[in-house]
Amino acid sequence: MWLSNFYDLNINLKGQSILVTGGTGSFGKAFIKTVLERYEVRKLIIFSRDELKQFEMQQTFNPDKYPCLRYFIGDIRDKTRLAMAMRDVDIVVHSAALKHVPVAEYNPTECIHTNVIGAENVMHCALQNKVKKVLALSTDKAVNPINLYGASKLASDKIFVAANNLAGDQGTRFAVVRYGNVVGSRGSVIPFFQRLISEGAKSLPITDPRMTRFWITLQQGVDFVISCLEIMKGGEIYLPKIPSMKMTDLASSLAPDLPHDVIGIRPGEKLHEILISEDDAPYTYEMKDRYVVTPAYQFWSDNPEGAESQKPQDATPVPEDFRYSSDNNTDWLTPERLDSMLREAAE
Repeated sequence: MWLSNFYDLNINLKGQSILVTGGTGSFGKAFIKTVLERYEVRKLIIFSRDELKQFEMQQTFNPDKYPCLRYFIGDIRDKTRLAMAMRDVDIVVHSAALKHVPVAEYNPTECIHTNVIGAENVMHCALQNKVKKVLALSTDKAVNPINLYGASKLASDKIFVAANNLAGDQGTRFAVVRYGNVVGSRGSVIPFFQRLISEGAKSLPITDPRMTRFWITLQQGVDFVISCLEIMKGGEIYLPKIPSMKMTDLASSLAPDLPHDVIGIRPGEKLHEILISEDDAPYTYEMKDRYVVTPAYQFWSDNPEGAESQKPQDATPVPEDFRYSSDNNTDWLTPERLDSMLREAAE
């Protein structure tokens, strides 16, 4: 079930100054494009460390055409530079990360420096500059992680949830968005399969025929993040209701006539991904289009406005044994829906 009411929220970003870490990545570019098309922001800052990507991005999103744009070279590992970029910023969307599982396994300290220490830098700089809202992007791999990438994002999530304690009465609020595989994003399996097909492959490699994954389009992810910016109160982890698909069905949808070559599961890879575990169920609420994991922290229940004011509106608690994973999902992608998502990703 993918609901269109992400668009229905009365989201007001007019006059806001927004900084996006990892702003030249797949999500960053889609987020920038969406904000420029829909909202009249005061300032939109692309913060990233790759000068070539910034140069290429400026060919499409030129500051001469969009005066609100600022391109800021910097690394979230560099706290001084990050603090300078966050001056006079209202909202931070944190999407910068090292995301490739095998790269993180081979370069563990680099992964930790970016995903964990970088997250801590974002938190401290946001507090230092009295940013109003910080929304960090996470991944389903952060739930019961078995690889370093997932573990580093779990640590990052914990940093941002607990940061609400440090904010005190200053007013800075931190929250997290967590979702699954992005259709068509760089490094995902779909472009890999499509390349093999275009090169005349005789079969498609499948690690395990039982494997399932959650799927979301880049635009859906952007819309979900923007909707969470509107409703976040601080400390929540938001998860969209998104469909699952077996990897064998995915491969068959892309190339119906090609056989599958089972190559075995890779180190650090799960059969199924989890967005909400049974351990989070006591703190989880279900809404029409999403789930919200609320924090088990004192700052949440002792809110001066009352504990009930912190609970998500129009939400109901999930059962105690609730688990939201890609294999027990009630919403499954058909080949037709996958094709629609691929067309959207190609636009």
